[in-house]
Amino acid sequence: MTKRNILLTPGPTPVPPQVLQVMAEPIFHHRTPRYRKLFGEVSEGLKGIFRTAQSVYTFTGSGTLAMEASVVNFLSPGDKVIALEAGKFGERWGEIAARYQLNAVRIKVPYGETISPDEVGKALKQNPDAKAVFGTHCETSTGALLDIQAIAKAVSNTPAIFVVDAISALAADRLEMDVWGIDIVVSGSQKGLMIPPGLTFLAASEKAKVLNKTAKLPRYYVDLTQYEKSLKDSDTPFTPALTLVLALREAIHMIQKEGIEKVWTRTAELANYTREAIKKLGLELFSKRPANTLTAVKVPAGIEGEKLVSIMRDEKGVTMAGGQGEMKGKVFRIAHMGFITHADLETGIAVLKETLNELKSKGSNKVSV
Repeated sequence: MTKRNILLTPGPTPVPPQVLQVMAEPIFHHRTPRYRKLFGEVSEGLKGIFRTAQSVYTFTGSGTLAMEASVVNFLSPGDKVIALEAGKFGERWGEIAARYQLNAVRIKVPYGETISPDEVGKALKQNPDAKAVFGTHCETSTGALLDIQAIAKAVSNTPAIFVVDAISALAADRLEMDVWGIDIVVSGSQKGLMIPPGLTFLAASEKAKVLNKTAKLPRYYVDLTQYEKSLKDSDTPFTPALTLVLALREAIHMIQKEGIEKVWTRTAELANYTREAIKKLGLELFSKRPANTLTAVKVPAGIEGEKLVSIMRDEKGVTMAGGQGEMKGKVFRIAHMGFITHADLETGIAVLKETLNELKSKGSNKVSV
């Protein structure tokens, strides 16, 4: 009997069967017209998901590589930047900035909360020489959603560029790069795009490209001038992850067939279902402004958070994510993006209830429906 394997983590997410099938096909050489046709199709398809007319650059690597690329390609040593930190991945912006000797103004709020557009506007007034504002659309560590549209509006009235980590939010929570005036969007392959980890992406506005011309931070592998030159020939300057690019084409076709608006709607419906189911179990949501990408839930008193997650994963075949950073053991996280279905979530919630009851069975009341 095949062991149940339901993946409800915010990356990697389940890979559709038709995508897996494409990945099993014989490999071919990438410096060929066949590959350039494939990569050209993928690059155009990504524009529709990013909601931009700008080029989308593809790197072989994790999402953090694109984050780093969005720093080194547009800034110079000593530049002032504003980092919005509302969780582990927001903090990564400040960490990257510090590593490259940038002058980082770090706006930090407690995990589970978000940073308001007014706070960003105030920081910009206090730091009119800021070159960039770095934010995280969905803070994957807490499930909190930043008001990217309103923050983009505040930044657009200044010389600074607005850089958004949409690694988990792309193709899950609504994001309109061009309409909202976002200057740089980065993302990864293993979330809403429904393929394994290994590809990461960056799209840049014309405003950002002006900074690129004067940026002096060191870079080689992620130097956008090389990628821009290659992209004109539907190619990349370095060896691509060919099998993942094949998978991505299939995933993009799936998104195009459904329509990005319907993808956002479906994800929102799954998020609402999950939150209501969690509340019916008597559990408490962690984020004060939850994203549709995933739901973070507080671990109830008397329960070991890491043990809860490990029992569900190792004994029952349902994988949810534990807490990260300072929230380790205090929250668990349920994703509802990409290829995750209503049936997956129903089973996941049922197993969650069952496991909580087992852990509470010694002298505690059981979880009610």
